[in-house]
Amino acid sequence: MNLEIPLDENENPSVLFGPEDRNLRTLRDAFAVRLSARHHSLHLSGAAEAVKAALVALDAMRQIVRSEGRLTQAQVAALSGQAKSLGTASLPRTAGGAVPPKSAGQREYQQTIRGHDVTVCLGPAGTGKTFLAVAAALDAMAAGTCQRIVLARPAVEAGEKLGYLPGDLQEKVNPYLRPLIDSLEKLVDAAEVRRLMTRGAIEIVPLAFMRGRTLDHSFAILDEAQNCTTRQMLMFLTRLGSDSKAVVTGDPTQTDLPEGEISGLAHAWEVLKGIPGIGFAELRQGDVVRHPLVRRIVEAYELAEKRR
Repeated sequence: MNLEIPLDENENPSVLFGPEDRNLRTLRDAFAVRLSARHHSLHLSGAAEAVKAALVALDAMRQIVRSEGRLTQAQVAALSGQAKSLGTASLPRTAGGAVPPKSAGQREYQQTIRGHDVTVCLGPAGTGKTFLAVAAALDAMAAGTCQRIVLARPAVEAGEKLGYLPGDLQEKVNPYLRPLIDSLEKLVDAAEVRRLMTRGAIEIVPLAFMRGRTLDHSFAILDEAQNCTTRQMLMFLTRLGSDSKAVVTGDPTQTDLPEGEISGLAHAWEVLKGIPGIGFAELRQGDVVRHPLVRRIVEAYELAEKRR
């Protein structure tokens, strides 16, 4: 299979190719293809499946160069590894601007995630806490800065009893994890989400299953963190390994913990302030982006709480 790939006029070949064409050599070695630069185009040839997989990695590399103006060898190596494992499927990407902020608070939240290894975000329902964190994780995977996305939630009963729900353990906890899958499927094709989960590139787990693990080269998200205890929060934050990021989200007003139990989210918000590398974002009523009634409902409940 032979392909000629023209480069756009605004693309910088020296950045895309790397010093002494090092990035091109990485692709050639990873996929066992022939890849050469001629004038303002690339020539790619080899076995059909290898060429298609190399093209997936090359497309992701070009996207990074266009959006960031730079490309590291580590990113090229990571993208090549992901493309080999995914075959001809596209790498997940939200293309940065594909998820623009809808409020000033959301913009600050996105900037906080980009600038810190750990981000703690508070906000009422409908402000995009989870959705924007998942989008950031997918962007990190597409950019090659993480190899795995781990999404966790505490499986805390909110009136119903897990033991009385039908099915095995996995079927019992699935309803708690479904919102995370919904966020993924808004950003990436559902079939691709399933492929990534099957290959372990995306993992969705109850928080209790995180104990004893070390997450290297990962982007970890703890959702509904108001329902974890202080010990569980410490356990989650200390799972981070090398080259990893974490985002913790939740709404302190909607905790389902037993009476008298301190929320790990509220506790972390207080005790982690001032630690370099940890960022904090707070979304408010004006950042609600769901149905217009959601904002009014949030306002009504907050007013009732103040009166009480």
